[in-house]
Amino acid sequence: MAIFYERAQVAEINALGSIIPIEHKMTPATIKLFLQRGDAKSLRTAEIINWTGKAIAAPRTELDELLNREELNKAGVYILTGFDPQTNTPNAYIGEAEVIRERLKQHKTKEWISAIVFTSKDENLTKAHVRHLESRLLAEAARVNRFKLDQVQAGGSKLPESDREDMEAFLARIQLLLPVLGSDILAPIAQPPSSGPSGGRLFCRIKRAEAQGQRTANGFVVFRNSTAVLEERPSAETYPWVVAQRKQLIADGTLVEKDGLFVFTKDTEFSSASAAAVVIHGGSANGLTAWKTEGGKTLKELDAQS
Repeated sequence: MAIFYERAQVAEINALGSIIPIEHKMTPATIKLFLQRGDAKSLRTAEIINWTGKAIAAPRTELDELLNREELNKAGVYILTGFDPQTNTPNAYIGEAEVIRERLKQHKTKEWISAIVFTSKDENLTKAHVRHLESRLLAEAARVNRFKLDQVQAGGSKLPESDREDMEAFLARIQLLLPVLGSDILAPIAQPPSSGPSGGRLFCRIKRAEAQGQRTANGFVVFRNSTAVLEERPSAETYPWVVAQRKQLIADGTLVEKDGLFVFTKDTEFSSASAAAVVIHGGSANGLTAWKTEGGKTLKELDAQS
């Protein structure tokens, strides 16, 4: 099955999470997505019209089929994703190789769930190119901080100026394709506000705590340096998941205690406005009324007028 994403649809994909690098303005593109079995979770390939690169993605259960692909005879970069067995948080390994097939075989003994490979349809990607791409992918993934990375940095490589620009353009295409292939590893948690009335910055205030955030494609993001109440309210006993989530955020360093409040150390995404509000309130809360504009309009009111 082949699926074509035309210009309007690609614009929507951008809004849902692909990154527009500072040094590159994303231009309209047509994406060809081929589902070998007609299943978006099975082995699939993705190409962008007039781009020399190609992406191949597959779950771990189809590794043998992935390794049989002709494209894996070439140089490229790859991303393996899964979950940390200790914390159940998303983790990833980003690597490169002159022959992708041989490197992926070495990962058979590691625990991961899915793989995405990026290579070239021609022979222009060299060892130096893919080492540069690996280094840039690691830097971007670390900056976004959605996944725990199994390695912190790569050696990279020195490239001529023209080659560096070519690889930045290649990276921009990778960033565009990753959400289409089901990965948000490079999608920033805090997105530019949408044009809708409920897409801007919102505030959640209770006692001395004040949080700022906005809706996202995946739910709701609370911005770094927002604060939450320290003590849980009695209503939290009725919703044990509220207590569990706050404990998890404390354990992973997202919430730290300071001056009698919890402070968010990073932009943090929740499944909904209410899921974010209950953590800030320390108990039950309706996100549609807890989150307001600076002028006092609730999220519920904004939704009604849109």
